[in-house]
Amino acid sequence: MQLFKQGLVMKTAVVIVAAGSGTRFGGELPKQYCDLAGQSVLRRTARAFSGHPEIDHVLIVIAKDAQQQFENTMGTPCPAFVFGGASRTQSVQAGLIALERTQPDRVLIHDGARPLISSEDISAVLAELSHFDGCAPAVPIIDAIKQVNQKTGKIIGDADRNEFQRVQTPQGFHYTRLVSAYANLPPDEEHVDDLAVAMAAGMTCKLVSGNPNNLKITTQADLAKANRLMNAKQKIQITGLGFDVHQTCAVSKTNGPMILCGVKVDTELALKGHSDADVGLHALTDAILGAMALGDIGDHFPPSDEQWKNANSGLFLTHAKQLAEQQGGQICHVDITLICEAPKIAPFRLQMREYIADLLGLPLTRVSVKATTTEKLGFTGRGEGIAAQACVTMEIEV
Repeated sequence: MQLFKQGLVMKTAVVIVAAGSGTRFGGELPKQYCDLAGQSVLRRTARAFSGHPEIDHVLIVIAKDAQQQFENTMGTPCPAFVFGGASRTQSVQAGLIALERTQPDRVLIHDGARPLISSEDISAVLAELSHFDGCAPAVPIIDAIKQVNQKTGKIIGDADRNEFQRVQTPQGFHYTRLVSAYANLPPDEEHVDDLAVAMAAGMTCKLVSGNPNNLKITTQADLAKANRLMNAKQKIQITGLGFDVHQTCAVSKTNGPMILCGVKVDTELALKGHSDADVGLHALTDAILGAMALGDIGDHFPPSDEQWKNANSGLFLTHAKQLAEQQGGQICHVDITLICEAPKIAPFRLQMREYIADLLGLPLTRVSVKATTTEKLGFTGRGEGIAAQACVTMEIEV
């Protein structure tokens, strides 16, 4: 809640301006009291600042006839509030005057209808107040800019969009300087925002990079967009690990040929197993199941079940992929390590990668197959078996 500078504790307050009637918004409720993903717009706005570590005091400016509605929507304890005026300028002045007893060093002015402000953007504005009198976030204009006749709509000329930015809130200032700037305004003079008031008073101001999601809710369409942003699912990456071992034996009528990562390997050795004993695909199948917390390969394909005798392990891998996708998982990358002294894997590596990539629907560049030895140590070093490790990276919505 505090920032230390030159040995002094700097207090920071925010004035949230929410006294407007929202005539452009329409509907029965002013926009700041409308529901946004289960809470009012204004409550979400206030919480963004009350939970920030550098904010000491939150003050909300409301309309004189909105106290009951404000108290109902904000819950208990109700934030500090003050009544605003007929214009935004008058409402900001009312908020600044109400802070006189608090006497903060810095003050942020924020629109009550901007509920998606991030903690990072708040911090970015506050950081610049060590070097400038005022600061605000802004986003570049990406569309072409035309000057038009407001009555006829006729194009008058072009403007360089690189010279303009869309300014957002919060707009931050040194409190006493902003109070003085507002106090010196001629009666009934209006400015587009607080930066304009500050610059008219000779204050030096700066813009920092803003966030396009910090939208101001002005219309019903804006509220719908804010709801979509609030409800948008985030994607995270998860990892699954798999490990499997199969004993080697001579090729016979019941064992062989050796299949590794879906590819027949020319060798006099075979692998023992109920299915085709593809140790590489078994490890990869377990990695996918593990990433999605869906058990292991034995749960889905028990060796006691005769239907899986001599089965192609590609069936197991395909089944694990389908289960993962049903749970919202998407395979991004797989990495398999085969551990053995023999056979040599290098001649078959590309074919193995192609087989797995085709089975999982992945680009070849997202499939890795490699091999190593244990320097003749252990059961793999003695040629008694082949082991495989697999790692899978997946993406899932939360």
